[in-house]
Amino acid sequence: MSDRRSLLAAAVTVFLWASAFVAIRSAGVYYSPGALALGRLFAGSVVLVALLVVRREGLPPRAAWSGILVSGVLWFGVYMVALNWGEQEVDAGTAAMVVNVGPVLIALLSGWLLREGFRPRVLAGIGVSFAGAVLVGVSMSGEGSASVLGVGLCVVAAVSYAVGVVSQKPALRYGSALQVTTFGCLVGMVACLPFTGQLLSEAGSAPLSATLNLLYLGVFPTALAFMTWAYALARTTAAQMGATTYVVPALVIVMSWLLLSEVPGWLTFAGGALCLTGVAVSRARRPAQAEPDRSAKVTTG
Repeated sequence: MSDRRSLLAAAVTVFLWASAFVAIRSAGVYYSPGALALGRLFAGSVVLVALLVVRREGLPPRAAWSGILVSGVLWFGVYMVALNWGEQEVDAGTAAMVVNVGPVLIALLSGWLLREGFRPRVLAGIGVSFAGAVLVGVSMSGEGSASVLGVGLCVVAAVSYAVGVVSQKPALRYGSALQVTTFGCLVGMVACLPFTGQLLSEAGSAPLSATLNLLYLGVFPTALAFMTWAYALARTTAAQMGATTYVVPALVIVMSWLLLSEVPGWLTFAGGALCLTGVAVSRARRPAQAEPDRSAKVTTG
């Protein structure tokens, strides 16, 4: 039952993170990268703190704070600002290819620092999914341009994402998914406070639809999705969870098709299929080995 719940939590996470790409595209027209990150984190923090109070979970144990601080600053803070900014400097295809280095880094860092090992199935699945992400990126590149600044920002986002996940995993040994997510989001929000002036100025001129997208990003892809992520991460390896996020490009293809009327080409479909195949490989269980029949007596002539 626990495994089913973790799979459901992972599924909720990747679905909501995929929907975030559509919302970011809309809100990002009217909100600058830092303001968008701060607004998203503020909305998410309000929801998470309310849940924390209702459930009376209180502060996480002291042992969890080092992981919360690192993941809060890097993943909730630096990652969101860098990705928002990077996608304004490079085309979507380049951003997708560079940022999807993140799960590869997670597998390497978790195998080394968390001593999770390097499982052949997980590594093979990551390789297949990364190839799919590259195909999706190439197919989405179009006439976009890749600036050095934009590529650098996407690299920063990928590294921040990977280090944030690997730092969050140990924190979940001591704190609950809600505690780790809530205080990580609060730390990220504090790190983004220098963008307060931009957020207030842009919120006054942005249309209602853009602000609603910002609030959606905070409530669902941030508060809910990061909490379900933490719940699933506590029950599996960081490398497996990183590989699972390769479902996101495939879902973005479908959502863009349905919601934005962006008809994907055959190369995009092929890349999405590879992403899904890689995730399936990474999460496949080893076949159980047959136990020897010890009830059978060996007789000799």
